Amino acid sequence: MLTNEYLTTVEAAELARVSRDFLQHARVAGTGPAFSKIGKRVVYARIDVIAWLQANRRTSTSASAGVLT
Repeated sequence: MLTNEYLTTVEAAELARVSRDFLQHARVAGTGPAFSKIGKRVVYARIDVIAWLQANRRTSTSASAGVLT
């Protein structure tokens, strides 16, 4: 598997275990993983989705994103 493999929105959502709609809304809000646009097509680098998941790790529901307490 390539570490720079690019994923569609559906594939990225499956990897992150979120819905396609969640990723689309996060993309508009600027709170989701980094993405690239090629014409009208949106793709996500697998490593960016994983980095986004890691940056949002928490050990408490009251902790801020990226804060491990």
